[in-house]
Amino acid sequence: MPLTRSHIHKTAEAYLAPHPHERDSLAGLMSLLDGDDDPADRATLPGHVTCSAAVIDREQRVLHIGHKVTGLLLTPGGHPEGNDRTLLAAALREVCEETGLRPGDLCLSPQFLGAPIDIDVHDIDASPARGEEAHQHFDFRFVFYLVPEQHPRLVLQDEEVSGARWLDFAEVRSSTLRAKLLEARYRGLDGRPEPVNASALIHNHGRYLLHLRDQREGIWAPGTFALLGGGRTRDDASLEATLRRELAEEAPGLEVDGLAPYALEEATSVDGLAVPIQVFQARWSGDPETVDLQEGVLLWWFTPDMLERLHLSPGLGDLIRRHAAEHPPADSPPPPPRLLRDEAPKGTELHIIGVHLYLEDAHGRILLGLRHPDSAYAGNTWHFLAGHCEREDAVSCLIREAEEEAGLIIEPDDVELVHLIHLVDSPSTRPRIGLVFRARTWSGTPDVREPDRCVEWRFWNPKDLPTDVVPYTRQAIEGVLAGRLYSQRGWDRR
Repeated sequence: MPLTRSHIHKTAEAYLAPHPHERDSLAGLMSLLDGDDDPADRATLPGHVTCSAAVIDREQRVLHIGHKVTGLLLTPGGHPEGNDRTLLAAALREVCEETGLRPGDLCLSPQFLGAPIDIDVHDIDASPARGEEAHQHFDFRFVFYLVPEQHPRLVLQDEEVSGARWLDFAEVRSSTLRAKLLEARYRGLDGRPEPVNASALIHNHGRYLLHLRDQREGIWAPGTFALLGGGRTRDDASLEATLRRELAEEAPGLEVDGLAPYALEEATSVDGLAVPIQVFQARWSGDPETVDLQEGVLLWWFTPDMLERLHLSPGLGDLIRRHAAEHPPADSPPPPPRLLRDEAPKGTELHIIGVHLYLEDAHGRILLGLRHPDSAYAGNTWHFLAGHCEREDAVSCLIREAEEEAGLIIEPDDVELVHLIHLVDSPSTRPRIGLVFRARTWSGTPDVREPDRCVEWRFWNPKDLPTDVVPYTRQAIEGVLAGRLYSQRGWDRR
């Protein structure tokens, strides 16, 4: 797929977001992108897009090549070609063609990932021999780290390149690139490869949760079974935050326990770049059929003895077998039996059961929690203390969730059912039954025990609730206050 105008425009706008003071100097580029001519075609005049790369080694030096036509010492780069999917891919291809480096010798930096470090505008003299008049290059400059500790032998492109040198940041020939490299050094741009992707090795009693990826062009390892996860963005505070965001995007409703680093792996990107991956391990005891899978084809449990029958992403089989050997399930109780569809009467639709705590203080105010902004459900919104039933009765689930989420101790005899709400969000999602229990007495003070899900507990006057309350929570509160035991929501939108 060739470069598209929208991709170039999106990349330019993403660059300008942290560099708004450069919008005037890039007015020619933005005008080009708003026009009708192909911005990546070298025949487009009076200017067009080019791509180059700052390849950085572990000594914080940048690769420069001697350019035969101009006689200048430059970072590798050139014009996009028809089979370049992205500007980044064009820069990578130019590096490899001009220096003999392989894509796998390079990886992205955590500071810039796939975004340009610089967009430079420079004038190009007329070339009668090529039939080119004077024009401008709008050069998108990307950062790559050199992966091998020992420099690979360079095989320079003889017709265009006259030699190569590694220069310290302060010696970089382009003034704009030099300034940005020196500034980025203080944010950790040191040339030492580190993980920029995160994936989740989710297991439970000897079973492993695998994700069947789409068979589509442009997807990494299409049509293979892989771990859930993905690439870091510049907004992610950490790789754990990357993984939690990816899980929320790919598999809403899958909330894992005990997320912890397990191993460092390396994969290859669609463009051939080396991709260091931080693999986190976590436990989950849920049913994959209850997950609203947003990406891929299938999510399912597999045991290590089934791996030989699957088309796995590279290295995944060895990773799972190593983990299984280190974490034998022999001393663990067997996983709970799973309800198969044919165990229920024909036509039955299985429901998800959720419990909700209706807790009033001495002033009649109701306890609500503010969901974390990155929560997989209802971020930045007030909600009951709540949870999903595992293989347990509803009251036991309520008592467990109250202690785990807020440090509250509730006795079974002090609980009464005050409302039931029957929910469905859309025709494609599983229906839910929400049980709302009142705790007549309890001990403890509400405390944030799971800060990745809830950031604050607060008692609210039920007649003066905040605006941003989960809609069915508000409906259930109104039902309790009115003495109604049942309400429903969403069924008229099926």
